[in-house]
Amino acid sequence: MPISTIGQNGLNAPLSLTSPALGTPSAIVLTNATGLPQAGLGTNVAGKGSAFSYYQSSNQSLSNGTFTKLTFTTSEFDTTGGMYASSRFTPTVAGYYQINGSIQISNAAYALTVNVNKNGSEWKRGVWFGNVASVGNQATVSAIVYCNGSTDYIEIYGFQNSGVSNNTNTGSVATYFQGVLVRSA
Repeated sequence: MPISTIGQNGLNAPLSLTSPALGTPSAIVLTNATGLPQAGLGTNVAGKGSAFSYYQSSNQSLSNGTFTKLTFTTSEFDTTGGMYASSRFTPTVAGYYQINGSIQISNAAYALTVNVNKNGSEWKRGVWFGNVASVGNQATVSAIVYCNGSTDYIEIYGFQNSGVSNNTNTGSVATYFQGVLVRSA
């Protein structure tokens, strides 16, 4: 049934629709965006880049005065398609990644440090100074890291100097490792 409208004279008159101006390019028809590359998205548009969040569900011992690679085996989510393995993130898309890390211990420590390491070397550091064993000591770090999409990898390291070995606290709010693609290269 055609669409009609009642005109000023009370009679049914056909409704006329005009196509909007599409601008340039007007010949593109996007019916399915599956497989659209990150680079094909417009400025400030989030895509289907990788994202992950892992945390410790088992305590890990940290020796006094030694940087230790932290292990994260429990996943909250992981869309990396295998880029996260053995507590190491090795992205296969070149770009800029937001990386977050946290370490928490309950015993007293004067300095508690958590590092973002890129390719085995310290990249960024988060430090907590204090001695409040009753509430726990927690250091966090957040950094944007460029990865080349082939050989670069990211890990989280922890350090404490309480004078004795200490165990990390477990759980998604205590000791964790997260990352997300912010922008492809």
